[in-house]
Amino acid sequence: MKRRTLTVTVLAVVAVIAAALVLTGNYMVSFALIPEEHGRDTGLERQRADERYPGIIAWYDSLRADGVLRDTVITGNGDYRLHGVYVPAQGQANGSAIVIHGYTDSHFGFLNLARMYREDLGFNVLMPELYFHGQSEGDHARMGWFDRLDIKLWANLAADMWKGCPMVIHGVSMGAATTMMVSGEEDLNPAVKAFVEDCGYSSVWNQFKYELKEMFHLPAFPVMHVADLMCRLRYGWDFREASSLDQLSKCAKPMLFIHGDSDDYVPTGDIYLNYEAKTSGVKEMWLAPDTDHATAYMNHPEEYTARVRNFLNANGFSIANTDSPQQ
Repeated sequence: MKRRTLTVTVLAVVAVIAAALVLTGNYMVSFALIPEEHGRDTGLERQRADERYPGIIAWYDSLRADGVLRDTVITGNGDYRLHGVYVPAQGQANGSAIVIHGYTDSHFGFLNLARMYREDLGFNVLMPELYFHGQSEGDHARMGWFDRLDIKLWANLAADMWKGCPMVIHGVSMGAATTMMVSGEEDLNPAVKAFVEDCGYSSVWNQFKYELKEMFHLPAFPVMHVADLMCRLRYGWDFREASSLDQLSKCAKPMLFIHGDSDDYVPTGDIYLNYEAKTSGVKEMWLAPDTDHATAYMNHPEEYTARVRNFLNANGFSIANTDSPQQ
């Protein structure tokens, strides 16, 4: 009788622990992948962009008023609507750029890079909004993994619009992870000649593990493992497969790696992991001094622009020197 009672008690405790882990794992997935803010509030996005780069919204609105900056919509790699905006170069284009925003952002998040490419480098620019972000449809942030398949579609669109132009894909933070993840795809449009990743994480697993420790002071086991499983069950992908490192190992095209030396959101150390993972083709690294997360251009606009220009010029593009970058 005592043995049966003990067995029942142990099973009950195990069941409670298992239920608690499932609840915790589900909470962590929802917390990470369904943030309250994800670029849908256009007024707030415009305000934030102009606070970071005063005058950037006036520049953006002038392009809209002139009828050269336009909206477009595509069907993503599934039955959902993806929104983006695009603007052609002034005069003869030196190339085309796809600029990819970060986590909880919209295309407004990195208008500074769109302006850099168009005004300083003479490029056509396409700014897609990732699944669940901005005006695109979706039910969760996919952290770049399935987004890489959508970027392939955006690259096809850009190549069709601007035939004959070499293309660079340039992303920041989650957009940088997306850039690295798409870089390993074999059937990427051949117009894509180079990549620039700015402060991207090495994998979703590594990033969430780091955030779990920093924000919640929890060890990876067992919470990460349960959350990983919950993500697989809910959304069809898991944190381990969403790996920049694995994709970089298949990338043979040139890539410029950028990271702030004081980044404590996506740890600075990730740039070394990413850089070492790319074993084929040209690669360059720039560790921006006195810089935290996603502020390398803000802190060093002239050097940032020069490094991107020089990197592209060395890898299939032809960009003349221009005046100082827009401030």
